[in-house]
Amino acid sequence: MGARAHGVGYTSSCLQDEWSIFNNVGGLGRVEKTSAAFSYSSYPGLKAFNRMAFVITLPSKIGTAGVGVFKFGDDLYNEQILTAGFSNTFGIASLGVKVNYIQYTAEGFGRKGVTSFSFGGIARLAEQFSIGAHITNVLQPALTEDGEHLPTRITAGIGFTPSEKILITTELEKDLDYPFIWKTGVEYKIYKKISLRTGFNVRPDAGFFGLGFTPPNFQLDYAYSFHVDLGAQHQATVSYRFKSKKS
Repeated sequence: MGARAHGVGYTSSCLQDEWSIFNNVGGLGRVEKTSAAFSYSSYPGLKAFNRMAFVITLPSKIGTAGVGVFKFGDDLYNEQILTAGFSNTFGIASLGVKVNYIQYTAEGFGRKGVTSFSFGGIARLAEQFSIGAHITNVLQPALTEDGEHLPTRITAGIGFTPSEKILITTELEKDLDYPFIWKTGVEYKIYKKISLRTGFNVRPDAGFFGLGFTPPNFQLDYAYSFHVDLGAQHQATVSYRFKSKKS
C-alpha cells in the first residue's frame, strides 16, 4: 500500500516511510516522526478489487512501532488485516518484524481468521546505495483443512540515489507458488516539495506513474498504473507527520 510505492512500480524494499508497515517492515526503523496516513486504491473496472488502509507510526528511543488496518473486496468476498510491527536501526541496518491477523469472509462460506508473521530489513552499504529484503507470511498458516496455505513471498531489492533528487529502485519478488516478478522504479524531485515517479513490472506486465507533493507536515501522493489483465488502477494517499523522533 501507499501511492508513493505504487508510483515506482511497488518497488518498496528500500523505501523507508510510514507505509513500510505494509511493505518492508524494516523500513520503519528510520521513520523519525509520529505520523498518521490513509490510502485508497481503486480499480474503475473492477470495484471488487478496491482497497483501503490506515497506518500510525510511533517512533521512540528504542525504535519505531507501527500499526495498520487494511480492507480489500466487497460484500461477496473481502479480506481485512490488522497488523502491528516494530523496527530498530543497528549501525547500517534497520531490522523489523510484524504480526498480522488476517480475516477472510466469503458469502456462503463464512469467516476464517489466521495469524501470520513477517520479517524485513534494509542496509545502507554506502551513502548512495542500499539493499532491502523481506519475507511475508513466513510460517505459511493454513487457510483450509485440505492444506491451502497463506502465500509466502520473498522480496529483495536495491536502492540507488545518484543525487539528492533521484532515487532508482529495482527488486525481485517471488511467491513460492508462482514465477518471479521483476519491478523497477524511479523517483525524481523536480522541486523541493514536488516529485515525479514512474516504474514498470515484468510478469505480469504493468506500467506506473505517480506524483508527490510535500507541504509542511503533510505528504500527498497520487499514482496511476495499467495492468495487462486488471486494467487501470488509481491510488491516493495523505499522510500527516506530527513531530520529530528526537526531542
